[in-house]
Amino acid sequence: MDDVSRKRADLESCPPGSNGRDVALFNLAVALRNRFKEGKKFGDLDEAITLLRDVLQLRPSGHHDRSSSLYELALCLSNRYNSQRAVADLEEAVTLGRAALELRPPGHPDRAVSLYSLACDLRKRFQKHARRYDLKEAIQLHRAALELRPSGHPDRSSSLHGLAFCFSNRYDSQKAVADLEQAVTLGRAALELRLPGHPDRAASLYNLACDLRKRFQKHARMYDLKEAIELHRAALELRPPGHPQRSSSLHGLARCLSDKYDSQGLVSDLAEAVTLGRAALELRLPGHPHRAVSLYNLASDFWRRFEKHARMGDLEEAIELHRAALELRLPGHHDRSVSLHELARCLSARYDRQGAVADLEEAVTLERAALELYPPSHRKRASSLHDLAQCLAKHFRRQPIAADLDEAIALEQEALQLLTPGDPSYDISRCCLMTYFQMKINPEVAIMSPRAPDVPHFDVDQVVRGLVSETLKTMPTRLLHTHTGVLCTKDAQISHFMDSQQYSQLLSSCRRCPPDQRAKLIHTTISGYFKFVMFSHRWGEGEPLLRDVEGHSIYDMTTKGGLGKLQSFCLRACEQNYLWAWSDTCCIDKDSSAELQEAIGSMFAWYRRSALTIVHLSDIPNTGSFWTSEWFRRGWTLQELLAPRTILFYTQNWSLYKNLADSNHKTDAIVIEELEKATGIESQFLTDFSPGMDDARSRLRWASWRHTTRDEDIAYSLFGIFDLHLPVMYGESAEKALGRLLVEIISHSGDISILDWVGEASSFHSCFPAHITSYQTLPLPRSPDTDEQLLGMSWQPSLSTALRKLCRSLTESPLPEFINRRLTLPCITHGVTAVWLKGDNALSRSYKYRILASGLRPLEITLPTKLEDAAMKQGALQLVRPWHSKLLSPSAELDATTEKQLLSTLERPFHALLLIQLPHNEYKRIASSTLIVAQPVDSGSVVHSEVRTLNIV
Repeated sequence: MDDVSRKRADLESCPPGSNGRDVALFNLAVALRNRFKEGKKFGDLDEAITLLRDVLQLRPSGHHDRSSSLYELALCLSNRYNSQRAVADLEEAVTLGRAALELRPPGHPDRAVSLYSLACDLRKRFQKHARRYDLKEAIQLHRAALELRPSGHPDRSSSLHGLAFCFSNRYDSQKAVADLEQAVTLGRAALELRLPGHPDRAASLYNLACDLRKRFQKHARMYDLKEAIELHRAALELRPPGHPQRSSSLHGLARCLSDKYDSQGLVSDLAEAVTLGRAALELRLPGHPHRAVSLYNLASDFWRRFEKHARMGDLEEAIELHRAALELRLPGHHDRSVSLHELARCLSARYDRQGAVADLEEAVTLERAALELYPPSHRKRASSLHDLAQCLAKHFRRQPIAADLDEAIALEQEALQLLTPGDPSYDISRCCLMTYFQMKINPEVAIMSPRAPDVPHFDVDQVVRGLVSETLKTMPTRLLHTHTGVLCTKDAQISHFMDSQQYSQLLSSCRRCPPDQRAKLIHTTISGYFKFVMFSHRWGEGEPLLRDVEGHSIYDMTTKGGLGKLQSFCLRACEQNYLWAWSDTCCIDKDSSAELQEAIGSMFAWYRRSALTIVHLSDIPNTGSFWTSEWFRRGWTLQELLAPRTILFYTQNWSLYKNLADSNHKTDAIVIEELEKATGIESQFLTDFSPGMDDARSRLRWASWRHTTRDEDIAYSLFGIFDLHLPVMYGESAEKALGRLLVEIISHSGDISILDWVGEASSFHSCFPAHITSYQTLPLPRSPDTDEQLLGMSWQPSLSTALRKLCRSLTESPLPEFINRRLTLPCITHGVTAVWLKGDNALSRSYKYRILASGLRPLEITLPTKLEDAAMKQGALQLVRPWHSKLLSPSAELDATTEKQLLSTLERPFHALLLIQLPHNEYKRIASSTLIVAQPVDSGSVVHSEVRTLNIV
């Protein structure tokens, strides 16, 4: 016997008039609603509503359980509205929910659930009628419910989720970015509470994905879209075939992939979007409330595919789907105009391909209907006027009816009145109008009008906003406003500009200057206004984070600790006449892994693009020399020194270093000389550094004397210096982080100099060091005297043939590459013929070995541990000289001079790697803790060297 049957039996035992009948009716109604939630049988819900109305009759005003009856009946009516969309049910649900809430005053144990349910119904009513006061009240109620559901409350995630939903709806309605940010923040908090296995986890994944997609559409940050795709995929896994919300997840994922295709052009994304869109449409049968949007979006994806591949089948499919969507978007529907326009565009394209006049005539009819939906002040009216004019002009070319051409001219003239000279779309419309006039003057001449995109309504304000948005894309997400001390998002930065005197002057100047000079004027004004200053310093105690300064002026806060330093930095930036300033303490949301990833990946570029970088040396007194500062031993400050083109050093008390009044210390010879001593970096790199992989070994040596608080940061701090974009994965070992960096350097450049190090080997790969300090060892210097001696003493013409053969082997050797943690390395190899232990020192725990290898002079090495027995076996070891073809002259032909130069190069001493052979023809580097300097025996041994490509693990 199920729960409903048991509750029916209980009710039968309580006839009308008996005590407890109201309880039995109520319990049966609850059981029926629960069964409805499982099986969606409307009869159960209708019966529950009838029973609850009877319960209310038995529980008049003043009854202690009346609020429960009101609440439960409201819940049932809300459920029925969700299924049947009868507005009367929703209105009654709101009325009953209010009545229940009035009976549950502050302190009532069920007040939170009433606040929450009424908020949800008000949001539904907003979605139906778009009355903002409903949504505003819903947000207030959700906030009140959230206060009653503190951390640890079992229903806190529901309140977070519901409030996020409301903010997302308000963003859709009012486009306030702060609402969208709130929605994302609350959505993340809800998802964190809905762990795998939670029944509502899929809903949180889906809604957060939708909000991240909206944020991508606003800011065009790819990481938002990629995260949205990941979340939609996760939600889809939790909504298997048969799940009532599966179509929503399919549709949402399809939209994200379509957006990704628009951004990156990957055909595979578009193909998957079409597949998912079809699957969503199959689940949204006729009568489904969202069938029209699925039809429209799938049609749009087919149009994209037609534009890519020009396959008529895709265009036919797009037309059929757009027609079906238009049938569902009846007159009065808010999206009818866009369906009319898109169907007209598809029909016009089919006319261009097949020449069927019926298609063109229908396109004209549809464009007229779309135009009627745009009043004179509508921002899309100019675009609609232009599109209709294009269709009429095509019709005139086919059937020269003067009325069509006259109307096209009138429409294009009206469009021009809505546009501003100098705007991108103004010239397109003007060009089309001139074409139409030529057709009118001489109808015999077939002049094709230019193919033009949609012409949106742009005025100077919109052009400026667009350029400002483009400028801000290359800048940090948040900046401090030096005049007010307030941390500003990009939206706030735009608002500051729009309210500024510079903007007012720009508008005035744009009206007066010639159109061809307007773009330069706008660009110069915007780039000047948004110049920003970067801060470089050592973190100390009490550094202010984002949450500490958000919504406050830093000038109104305490001067203690890091806040005082931040205030001084902003004041110095302001003194230098800059409006915007950035500090790594408070301008990054370190709670957002995506934002932190973006910041680390963009840091070098930000310092490079800055108008000025201010360095604060907190441990250097006014009269001191800065080479003793700890700033020069920190990992992150290396790129903060190299990237900026303009830099100023300030001492402990915020005086300019040595009171040097230069506007850029990188142009001061005294400062540059001291910087060379402090860093070991040559002056040409200090003043004109280019990110990339040239001379990678030197760049690693610069970093080898530095350290970071988090060990893995030493690798991350070099991403910008090597111009690499790698994922930041906090929690990984420093060895793995450094290993990933070195893999990318070898994979992109083949630079084998990074294998030249001494120290502990990494668990990531035997040819990589465990610590960046291993690069402190200097490479072998090249001695000109030795070169001359070798050139004079070792060259024998009889060696020429063997040398040419060796050169050919070296030239034909593959480039070094790294695949699946296996290094494929071309080498000049010298097989070890004998190894013996010369002696050991028990006190110093060192072991000295003498090694003989073919073609090399005998050498000795000292190791902290004994070699394994396997290494002592004959043929187990190889001493190798890594090789890269770029070490050879670019000329393919050797003459006597280049032969001598090559031989001279190969006869020099070199840093050798000692390798031990493993099974499967693989090798591993050993004895990395000591520097092995090897030298060929003579010229004959050099030219008869063996060139091999080894697989090293």
